[in-house]
Amino acid sequence: MKSTLLVLSLLIVGFLGHTALAASAQDAGGAPQPSAAAAAAQDNAPVPVPEMTEQARRYYESGNVLWVVNTLWGLAVPLLFLFTGLSAGIRTWATKLGRKWFFVIAIYFIVFTLINSLLNLPLAYYQEFVREHAYGLSNQSLDKWIDDTVKGLAVGIVIGVLFLWVPYLLLSKSPRRRWLYTGVLTAPFLFLVMLVSPIWIDPLFNKFGPMKDKALETSILTLADYAGIEGGRVYEVDKSVDTKTVNAYVTGFMDTKRIVLWDTIIARLDRPELLFVMGHEMGHYVLGHVIKGILFFSAVIMLLLYLAHRSARAILAAFSGRFGFFRLSDVASLPLLILLVNLATVLVMPGVLAYTRYQEHESDRFGLEITRRNRPAALAFVKLQQENLANPRPGMLYKLWRSTHPPVGERLDFCNSYRPWEKGEPLVYGSYFRGPQPPDSLYR
Repeated sequence: MKSTLLVLSLLIVGFLGHTALAASAQDAGGAPQPSAAAAAAQDNAPVPVPEMTEQARRYYESGNVLWVVNTLWGLAVPLLFLFTGLSAGIRTWATKLGRKWFFVIAIYFIVFTLINSLLNLPLAYYQEFVREHAYGLSNQSLDKWIDDTVKGLAVGIVIGVLFLWVPYLLLSKSPRRRWLYTGVLTAPFLFLVMLVSPIWIDPLFNKFGPMKDKALETSILTLADYAGIEGGRVYEVDKSVDTKTVNAYVTGFMDTKRIVLWDTIIARLDRPELLFVMGHEMGHYVLGHVIKGILFFSAVIMLLLYLAHRSARAILAAFSGRFGFFRLSDVASLPLLILLVNLATVLVMPGVLAYTRYQEHESDRFGLEITRRNRPAALAFVKLQQENLANPRPGMLYKLWRSTHPPVGERLDFCNSYRPWEKGEPLVYGSYFRGPQPPDSLYR
C-alpha cells in the first residue's frame, strides 16, 4: 500500500543506484603491453559520454509516462476509498469483528491493504514484470515475481499491524500536536527498520552469502582498511535470478552494517571499476550518509505530516458526511492521510532529491579520492548508462522530480575532471584515510 511503500522507499534513498555496467572491450591476448608513459596517458584520457540509444530513449520516455500514471494513481485510489464510502465500510466491519481498538485497526489495515494491492496489481505487473522483460532488463520468472510480490505484501502487513496503532493513538490523544509527535517517532522507527532489514527482510527475497571471489574480497577489505572502516563485511547476493542490471549498496546499522554486491556487478565490471564502486559505497558509510539520511527523512516525514494536518480539517469539514467519518483519529481516515501525504510529497520532492543527489556526488568524490582511478570510474558510468538504458542528460523536470542520483553524464564529467592529487591540492576527504595508499597491485 502507498503509506507503507512511502516509508520503505525513504529507507533506500541513501543507497547507491550504481546500476547496469557492461563489459568493456579488452586488448587481444598476446598484444604488446603499452609503456608506462602510454598507460599513464591512457588513464588520464577523458571518457566521452555515449549517445543515448533509441531503445534507451523509448525506455526513458515511457518511464516518464509511467511516473505520471503512478502519481495520479496514487491520488485516485485513496479518493476511491473515500468517496465510495468503502473505507468507512471496512472500518464498520472491522469494529464488529475486532471489538477492541487495537484489533479494529489491525483488521482494517489488513483488509485495506489487500484491496489496495488488488487495485494496484495490474499496474505493478506491467511495470515490474512485463516492461522490464520487454526491454531486456529482467531475468525474473513469473513464479519468482509472484512470490516476491506476496512476500512484500506480507511484510507490509506485518509492519502495519505492529506500528500503525502508534500514530492513531497520537491522533486520539493529541489532535493538535499529532504531526509533531509522529514525526519525532519516525527516526527511531527508521533506525529499527534499518537495523533489522539486512538480517530479517532482505534475505526473504534473495540469497545473501560471502563473496565467492576471495581475492576480490581481500582487495575490497584492504581498501576498507585504508578508508578507516574496521570490521567491514562484504556480501554477495544472487540477484541474477531477477535482473540483468547491476548494483551495489550499503545497508544496515551498527552490528548489521554491510556492503552488498549483486553477482551481476561482479560479473560485468573489471577490478579497477569495481573497486571505485566499492570506494563510493565506503564513502556512504564513512561520511555517515545512512544516519544523516534517516534524520533528514524523518524531518521530511514530519513536514509531510504537518502539511497533511493543516489541510485535513478543511477537507473533513466539507466531505465528512460523504466519507463516513468526522475525525482523523478514526482509522477510516487512512486513505485521506495517504492522499494528503502523496500530494505533499510531490511538492517537497525536488528538495528531497537535491539532498540525495548531493550525498551521491560526495560519495563519487570519496570514491575518486580513495582510488585515484579516474578512467575506470568513468568507464563504470559508461557501463551504467549502456546496461541500464539510462539517459545521460535528462531534462530538468526529470532531474527535479525523479533523479535520486546525479545524471550519468554529470557523474562521468566529474570523473574526467576531478584530479586534485595531480595538482598537489589537498583532498576533501583525505583526513579519513589511514596509512599508506594501497599499492597499484590492488587494482590488477
